[in-house]
Formats: sequence, structure tokens, C-alpha cells
Amino acid sequence: MKKKSISFLIMVAMLFGAIETINAQDSSETYKIWEDIMLTPDNTKLKVLQENMRKHNATYHKSGPHKATVYNITSGPNAGNIIWEMGPMMYKHNDTRPAEGSHDADWRDNVMPYIKKIQTIEYWRSNDKLNNTDMLDDDNSKYPIMFVRYFEIKDGPTPGVNTFFERISKTVKALEGVNPWGVYYNEFRQGDLGRHIATFSFSPNWADFDRDVNWVETFKKVNGENSWQNQQDLFNATFENSWDEIWVYNKHMSGH
Repeated sequence: MKKKSISFLIMVAMLFGAIETINAQDSSETYKIWEDIMLTPDNTKLKVLQENMRKHNATYHKSGPHKATVYNITSGPNAGNIIWEMGPMMYKHNDTRPAEGSHDADWRDNVMPYIKKIQTIEYWRSNDKLNNTDMLDDDNSKYPIMFVRYFEIKDGPTPGVNTFFERISKTVKALEGVNPWGVYYNEFRQGDLGRHIATFSFSPNWADFDRDVNWVETFKKVNGENSWQNQQDLFNATFENSWDEIWVYNKHMSGH
């Protein structure tokens, strides 16, 4: 079987289910969510923004559930924007997040004047049962490049979506080497944005995209010889649209 590149793996292996179905199954008392804010910077004042956001994050969002991480979006329709991310956290941590007083004043006076637009504010929940992210830790520098794929679910029933997720997860975990991968569900409806599900593959460098893996061969091995075509059919029956982005960790702006 012809080997497939890691980029093909990433594009195919980012799969998903109906948000309501998955969340209904997650009845655990602990879970992980991230608050993601997409910002359009004023590039004419980018140097000031970089320094001010670094100071803000180092002061108010250094560690714990309120830890902030910044990413540059370097490809896709949102290229040029940045992601300010807080977490992993639970909803209860919003009750103790830095807010009134010096935090809000610093964000208002030293960050927002250099932001042209707030694009989205979203909460994303991870599927810890299917994700292959145990090798990740608090050091984002180890896997600073993330391949993100967003999915828009079709209206109506999406039969077989749980099987779809399980097959992808089994395949990723069966591959040789280290393959951090995860699927995340948007907690709130996005209307015409269609950002229902996002999947992430984490890479240590750009050369990782050239790494060959036996994706189709491994998929059939762990899921059955006839599973590959069925998987393609499930994909076509489930999703209306999808698109890709590359995020690159910005250590300086993160304040780390």
C-alpha cells in the first residue's frame, strides 16, 4: 500500500460527530475547554501590540486554568489574524478569571487600541476519550505548529458519526511514531460561520509534514478491509463544508 504523507493524514484524520451527541455522552465531572478569541491586529502598530500583550499575559495569565497562549494564523481564510487562547479550564473558572480592576484596564488601554477587530469568541471542548494528546504538556514549544481543520455539519441526521470518530481515533493511535491529534467541539452555535468542529494535529516542525505514514493501510488493518470506502461515504453524508488553517505558537506574545 502506498504510503501517505502526514499532511494527508491530517486532512483525512480530523473527524467528528454531531455536537449534541458527543456532549451528551460526556457526563464526566471533569472536562477541558478552551476560550479562543480571534483578533485582527493593527499591523501598523504590531510591535507595540506584541510587547503590550506579552506583558498582559505574563502578568495576568501566566499559569493554571487562566493561562493564555497566543498563536499566529499563517494560512487559510483567517491568515494574518491571531488567536488569544485561555485554558484548559472549566466553566466555573470563568467566575474567578482576572477581570475588574487592573486587568480590565490594562487590556482596554494597552491591548485593544492596537486591535482592529474582535472576530470571534468561542469555547471548544475536547473529546478526551478519542484524542491522542497524552504526550502534550504545558510546553507549547515542543509542538509549536498546529494543523487545524474546521467542519460544518449538514442539517438533519448524521448516521454513523460515532463509528466515524472511533475509526479515526483507532487509526491515529495505531500509527508508528508520535502523532498528537485531537478533536474539539464548539460549545455554542455559530450560525452562518459553520465552525461546528475543529480538529488539531500538532507538529514539532514543518518537516513533520513530509513524514510518511501508512494511513490507508493502517486504517484498514484496525477497522476492517471494507471500512475505507464506508468512511468516505460517511464523510460525504455528514459535512457541508470544511477548511484548513495553520496556527504557529507565538511564545513572545504568550508571555512565556
